[in-house]
Amino acid sequence: MKKVAFVCIHNSCRSQMAEGWAKHLGKEVLEAYSAGTEDYPEVKPKAVQVMEEAGVDMSEHRPKLLSDIPEEIDILVTMGCGVECPFVPCNHREDWGLEDPSGGPIEGFQNTRDIIKNKVEDLIKRIENNEL
Repeated sequence: MKKVAFVCIHNSCRSQMAEGWAKHLGKEVLEAYSAGTEDYPEVKPKAVQVMEEAGVDMSEHRPKLLSDIPEEIDILVTMGCGVECPFVPCNHREDWGLEDPSGGPIEGFQNTRDIIKNKVEDLIKRIENNEL
């Protein structure tokens, strides 16, 4: 079982969606966490809405900080926050380079949700194939 953390600045949208998909699709092969580097009051309502449309319940998700997740992580995935993403000790790190749909129309959130689903499915396959 690999510990995977999805990290961005506020942990209010992209990293939350990734955690939601990972828990929904990969619970047999990974433990999913998400966190941000800055405090934020809530998960973006549109992020919760579009995940609900896809059958993933994030209604109980709350933004977390890096200090709220395990110190030892196997795989760290940053969402595309560039130089602002922190260093977290891990065995593998990758950046998905996703634009933040926050502040935009619902279609942006839906597009981001679908991209993240594909990336999480690929990540799960790589874990199952012992590539990570």
